[in-house]
Amino acid sequence: MLVLVTGATGKVGRAFISRLRRETTAPDIRALCHNRRLPEDDGLSVVVGSIADRAVCREAMRGATHVVHLATCKETPDEVMDVTVKGLFWLLEEFRQSPDARRFVLIGGDAAVGHFFHRHPAPITEDAPHMAYPGCYALSKVLEEVMVEQYGIQYGIDWCCLRAPWIMEADDFRYSLSFGDDVFGGPDWKTMVPQDLAERSRREGAVPLLQEADGTPLKRNFVHVDDLVEAIVLALTAPAARQRLYNISMDEPVDYGAVAEHLARTRGLPATLVRAPYVSNWMDNSRAKAELGWRPAYDLRRLIDSAWDYVRPADEPRRVWYPG
Repeated sequence: MLVLVTGATGKVGRAFISRLRRETTAPDIRALCHNRRLPEDDGLSVVVGSIADRAVCREAMRGATHVVHLATCKETPDEVMDVTVKGLFWLLEEFRQSPDARRFVLIGGDAAVGHFFHRHPAPITEDAPHMAYPGCYALSKVLEEVMVEQYGIQYGIDWCCLRAPWIMEADDFRYSLSFGDDVFGGPDWKTMVPQDLAERSRREGAVPLLQEADGTPLKRNFVHVDDLVEAIVLALTAPAARQRLYNISMDEPVDYGAVAEHLARTRGLPATLVRAPYVSNWMDNSRAKAELGWRPAYDLRRLIDSAWDYVRPADEPRRVWYPG
């Protein structure tokens, strides 16, 4: 077994490789790296280049039995089609023609079903229609899912897609709630309230209590990187995962009202009301539980407490945000 990992130096890639190598009989791993590199050693080889280059994809795929495709782009129109369409196309072309290929695992995102931009009438299952919101990133997540599904129809390849919401690790969740310039990801809370209120919120360590237009606390989907990694490990070889899409998320979405209540009670933190035109949604993870035997270890309390209890090493750089 030789597992090719694209986007190997990112948050999920590093965590997945580390987790896989803890297996008693760990498979060989090949990392496809572009801007950053991993150190090679026994069991971990590296191919350097862009997946938009077919020759790079051919070299990376040589002898690989499984692919975990994590490489993606942010909201970068000049690059997104080269990576998410052209790059995925070349990977799939090499995969379908390889005599060694067994399973192609794509890590998708809830941007493909509208995230908190489009309201769904019921919990979002894997049968929900694609609904990209404005911008190239959400469109790219739709195109990725469609491409792997169509390669299954066209050529019978064994694919699996794990659709994840926003992926958290370490203190990501804490900084996703910051009113300062150190906010991790979006929304950028300080731009959504008057300047004096934003400054007071930053100074007091307040957290945003995000509300829908009618004042209802918003519910948004998250997943911890450790839970996603466990799902990837299962999806690599589970017979049931052939040509299947799975929502990989917490059992319940994060309720911003419940977050504010928990932090007020346990940390004495105030909350600042932020009303926005976003909508609540609930990703249903029942299929992954039933077919993969997967269970998320993180609930709301653990997600919050682990982020606030995390002590960032002095030499640890500020985290870079990648949407999805």
